[in-house]
Amino acid sequence: MATHLSGGRINLAVWREVARRELVDCLEKCVGSKAVVWDDHLTGPFGLIAEYSLLKEHEVDKMFPLRPDRLPVTGGGSGGVVIQNIIFIVRPKLELMSIVADAIRRTEEASGRFHIEFHIFFVPRKSLLCEKKLTELGVYGTLTTVGEFTLDLLPFDSDVLSMEMDQSFKECYLQNDMTTMFYSAKALMKIQALYGVIPKIYGKGECSKHLADMILRLRREMAGNERQVQPQIDTLLLIDRTVDPLTPLATQLTYEGLIDEMYGIHNTTVKLPPEKFVRKNENDPQQELPTEPKKIQLNSSDELFAVIRDKNFNAVGPELSRKAKILSAQYEERKDAKTVRDIKQFVSKLPHIQAAKASLATHTSIAELVKERTDLESFMDSLQTQQEFMNGVDTDKVNNYIEECIAKREPLIKILRLLCIQSVTNNGLKPKIFDFYRREILQTYGFEHMVSLNNLEKVGLLKVLGQKTYNTIRKTLKLVVEDVNEQNPHDISYVYSGYAPLSVRLAQFLAKPGWRSIDEVLRLIPGPTVEETQQIPYGLQKKRTIGDSQTDNQKVTLVFFLGGVTYAEIAALRFLSNQEDGPMDYVIATTAIINGHNWLSSIMEDLIPTVSEKDTRSATSSRLR
Repeated sequence: MATHLSGGRINLAVWREVARRELVDCLEKCVGSKAVVWDDHLTGPFGLIAEYSLLKEHEVDKMFPLRPDRLPVTGGGSGGVVIQNIIFIVRPKLELMSIVADAIRRTEEASGRFHIEFHIFFVPRKSLLCEKKLTELGVYGTLTTVGEFTLDLLPFDSDVLSMEMDQSFKECYLQNDMTTMFYSAKALMKIQALYGVIPKIYGKGECSKHLADMILRLRREMAGNERQVQPQIDTLLLIDRTVDPLTPLATQLTYEGLIDEMYGIHNTTVKLPPEKFVRKNENDPQQELPTEPKKIQLNSSDELFAVIRDKNFNAVGPELSRKAKILSAQYEERKDAKTVRDIKQFVSKLPHIQAAKASLATHTSIAELVKERTDLESFMDSLQTQQEFMNGVDTDKVNNYIEECIAKREPLIKILRLLCIQSVTNNGLKPKIFDFYRREILQTYGFEHMVSLNNLEKVGLLKVLGQKTYNTIRKTLKLVVEDVNEQNPHDISYVYSGYAPLSVRLAQFLAKPGWRSIDEVLRLIPGPTVEETQQIPYGLQKKRTIGDSQTDNQKVTLVFFLGGVTYAEIAALRFLSNQEDGPMDYVIATTAIINGHNWLSSIMEDLIPTVSEKDTRSATSSRLR
């Protein structure tokens, strides 16, 4: 089922298997037939580790979304199944406890003579505040089990893990709530239990320091009682999103990045307009078009997607064309099959050819959808403005394009994204310019957005002019590269057509020649620099021999992004991993996968309507709060 998880240097299929076993343990604590009630936010993540058949094997007969209503579990009608256990699987959020309590009370009233046991499992950790809230609501004593299911990191692909906590940046940097950092520390301890102690820890930023200290403390508390596992990861690199806020604000230009920017990828699945994927029937001109969005799974189990996902979008068309020619040539081989053996050989290849053909048709349709958007004048104008700011052009004056967008009442999120890019690349705006933009936005979009602007100020994305450091960082670390070869790149800057993500440059310099070579620049980047060593249990040190292959000599670095990572950054790290002379192989972990739109939306709460389901849920939970 999940063979694509085992193809990397670290076998993440093991991580998935551990999560599945833990889920089964939770289900087996509840004896008899079961109904599972899901927190909406968790259905996608759980789909990555367990399919319905696994739940069915352990007597899960029904599943429901979490709603403040009676659960229809007492049969009704002939042969109806009477459910013996109702299991709530929820995040430890206070606003969800009222919904759980309401569902329990109403179901109990309706169950009559049927005895039903109620259980609750918190993901990823139990919360004393939530337990107290359930007690206040009078249902805590009704619960037979109050447990936790520690699903901290979800395996997205053979080199990507995500906690999918899309509010983590806001919680840490705006509300000073470090719960996510505790969850991250626990997740990293679990990684070390499965894949061995990570000897070197580097990091940049306040949260990185906080997390590194927490990991070292947790290890000290274990007092040597940890699993004896041969270390598979050489270095842990912790990067705060505040260290590089510019990268997620910029428009990603890789294939996967653009799909996420335009349609939103959630738990490796994207929903797209269905009309592009319908095969037209010439005999039926009245053919009805489907209304349900087309759901497409995006991971490396699709061979073609694995090839094109990290390419600059301008290189995707030629690659699809090349693939079409190869498939056409393979299909033509049937004409040369003269003997029974030849025919048999061709028939054995046919399923693979047909699957590749279907994949090619899907990605051609997706590429067409993306191209329709990238060809728009508004897209190109926005991109040009972003790239001028990144190059340090006219960052210290009112930008005509932004002014024009405000006058046209374009989506506020687009304007704020450009404004934040201008602010970051200029290390803040002159007070006069800052006040002008704020006045224009509030007059055009309404004064209720004052809270949003204040939030952006608090996290440092929009601020009054400070010490100018961006230009020095840009030049020293070569963040802007001219004449980028998008078809056959030689530098990570291809992911933004000329801009290299600062976060990935830091990873690149750490691998070779080391951070000491950029000591002065590191001081200009906000937050402390972390450098710690963990002692490996005696006898487990890696022994490298002269005859080791290149692959074995290539070390492994786990890069953990605190506050979110973009698909473009993931593509850039994969690019470094794939370099023949590259000293490092990268595995990526993060609190969430983000893009500029959903990242800013999370900071703004529900003041800006968003198209993605994830953001809609965030807004709903904000209103419940």
